[in-house]
Amino acid sequence: MDQHLETHSKDTDPTVASIEKGPVKQDAELLDGGARAWGVAIGSSWVLFATFGYANAFGVLQEYYQTHQLRGETPSEISWIGSLQMFFLFGSALIGGPLFDMFGAKILWPAAAAYIFSVFMTSLCNSYYQFMLAQGILGGISMGMSMAPCLAATGQYFQKKRGAAMGITIAGSSLGGVIFPIALGKMLNSNKLGFGWSIRICAFMMLGLLVPACMLIRARLPPRRGKFLLLTAFKDMHYVSIIASVFLMMLGLFMPFFYLPTYGIAHGMSTELASYIVSILNAASFFGRVVPGILADKLGRLNMLCAAGLSTGILIFCFQRLQSNASIIVFSVLYGFCSGAIVSLMTVALAQVPKDAKDIGTYLGMGMCVVGFAVLIGPPVDGALVSRYGGFDQVSTMSGVFVVIGGLGMIISMHASGKGVFARN
Repeated sequence: MDQHLETHSKDTDPTVASIEKGPVKQDAELLDGGARAWGVAIGSSWVLFATFGYANAFGVLQEYYQTHQLRGETPSEISWIGSLQMFFLFGSALIGGPLFDMFGAKILWPAAAAYIFSVFMTSLCNSYYQFMLAQGILGGISMGMSMAPCLAATGQYFQKKRGAAMGITIAGSSLGGVIFPIALGKMLNSNKLGFGWSIRICAFMMLGLLVPACMLIRARLPPRRGKFLLLTAFKDMHYVSIIASVFLMMLGLFMPFFYLPTYGIAHGMSTELASYIVSILNAASFFGRVVPGILADKLGRLNMLCAAGLSTGILIFCFQRLQSNASIIVFSVLYGFCSGAIVSLMTVALAQVPKDAKDIGTYLGMGMCVVGFAVLIGPPVDGALVSRYGGFDQVSTMSGVFVVIGGLGMIISMHASGKGVFARN
């Protein structure tokens, strides 16, 4: 009887099964700790620092483009560059995730090379279509092709501590979102460097991080065989409800990231201080991506994602009441913490759905691709509302409604998980 129970336990535990069925000897100690596991998490955080972190700095570039190279374009038109970049960052995970599952971490090298090339090409841009091609399209695609394998690799090495590990990984994007806006703000306002060399210096910083990161990141499990995409996942109500809820959250999430510096300047904030606002927001986001991730492993990942959505939505409603520098800074801290939790817990929630760890990259890629359409739509619609009404009351109300409904939608996901509402799932 004991032998039967032991056999049954191995058959029903997807992590144990994936370890023992692999052609390569897989040591159970690799899970949730060890130098290799944490090396993958750290290397992945460097990749997100250089990619997602740079994308988080677009608020500074939005303001710069409006007054320099693209001063003849509307805020909505300029925001399409950043929103398209974010769309492809999420959307190209549809390719990067399955490729990682099927071929391993070696796919990171060409993606990283393409990304560095896109940043150098951005430094040479002068017109709208050039920025759109280099920064929006090529930059976004190469970002997503780099980010999805990193998240999938980290998910393979962690199970019980997955929330904490993936939170640390995604926190790299927050650090990048702190460093790049400050660096760009200083360099772009310098009379010595100019736009071209400011962007090229950032590219050299990225190169110094991406090379060692690609050497650290590797797959734990043997390649997955079979179909490139696993479309049967969309028959799972649990999976679909998570995607739908996060989609709504992402429709409104990035409005402050794109427009808070512009809002601050319109309310008397200096240009220099406004360039620091995005850094303050991302600094708080670092803690928002780590602390809730740790708590999620104990209190429930869907519970924490629900709480993050509700608190973020309420804060967006408060956006239109900000009047002083102090209130804008306090808002940046609170919003960075709460919204950061959504970004990190979204990936954790998607990664826990597949029964086999070999499918994590594909599940992440498909889910992030759908969410990418929300990121594509949200900021340009925000910009159109700002241009039409000449203020931020309407856009903050709309964004807040989307995020709050998305947060409440996580209750449906909890029910669909089969573990009960507000269970520690």
